[in-house]
Amino acid sequence: MIHLLYAGNTRVFDGLFLSALSVAAHTSAPLSVSVLTMDYTEKDARFTPITPAQCAYLERRLQRENPESRVNLLDVGDLYRQYLAGNPNEAVSYTPYTLLRLLADRIPALPGRVIYLDTDTLARGDIRALWEYDLGGCEIGAVRDNYGCHFFGINYINAGVLLLDLARIRETGMLSRALARCAEKKLFLSDQNAINRETRRKRILPRRFNEQQRIRPDTLIRHFSMTIHLFPRPHNRNIKPWDVTRVREELGIHEFDPLLDEYLAALPDIRRLAESQNA
Repeated sequence: MIHLLYAGNTRVFDGLFLSALSVAAHTSAPLSVSVLTMDYTEKDARFTPITPAQCAYLERRLQRENPESRVNLLDVGDLYRQYLAGNPNEAVSYTPYTLLRLLADRIPALPGRVIYLDTDTLARGDIRALWEYDLGGCEIGAVRDNYGCHFFGINYINAGVLLLDLARIRETGMLSRALARCAEKKLFLSDQNAINRETRRKRILPRRFNEQQRIRPDTLIRHFSMTIHLFPRPHNRNIKPWDVTRVREELGIHEFDPLLDEYLAALPDIRRLAESQNA
C-alpha cells in the first residue's frame, strides 16, 4: 500500500482527481489517499471543504485500477483553528489550505511514511520508485526548487512533492516548529520556507521526482508549477493540468491526453458534485 497525502478545498478537486488518477495509472500497488480539508467559509465564502461525495467518486475511479485502493477524507478544521487561525500568512496569494500539510504529524490516522503531492502534479511512471526511496534517517526527501536553490541556498527544496518520514518527524518536531514559525511570522512562500528552515536532516532527491521545468526522459512526476520566461518579454506562466487546452497548445504536452480526455468526460459529474456542495 502506497500512502498519498493531498490538501485543499473543493476548488482544487479537479487537480486532485487528475493527480491521483495519474498515479494509479502507472502502478499496480493499491493506494491509500488521505485528503486534508476544512470548512473555512468564515474567512472566505470560497473556502468550502472537499466532500465525502467527491472522495467517494474518486475512490470508485481508483478502484478500477486496484480494488484495494482507498480515499480517506480528514477534516482538520479544528486543528487549524487551534494552531493557525488568523496567522499572518493567511493574507497572501496562497490559500490557508497550503498550510494544512504542516499539521500532518498531529493526525493519528496518517501512517509513518507518506508522499505529499500538490494537486498540480501528474505522474508518468510508477511512484513506487519514490515510495521506496531510502531516506537514510532523514525527516523528508524532496527535490531542489527550480528557482529557490539559486537564491536561498543550493539545498532549498520545493514542497510540492515531499516524501515524509512522519515517524521520524514526530520524534524531531520538525513540522511543529515549521507550524509555529508560520503562526507567528509572515513568510515569503510561507510553509515551503518554514519547512526549509526547520528541517534538520533532508535527503535531496533526483529532479525526476519533481520536475518543475519540462518533461525529461526520466521524469517520474511533472509538477506544473509557475515558470519564469524572459522572451519575448519577461513574464510568468502558470498553466495547470486542468487547463487542458493550454497544456496541449501552449505547452505542447500530449502524453497525458488519455488522462485529460477522461477528465473532460468526467467534468459533468465533477461539476455536479461541486454544485451539490454549494447548494
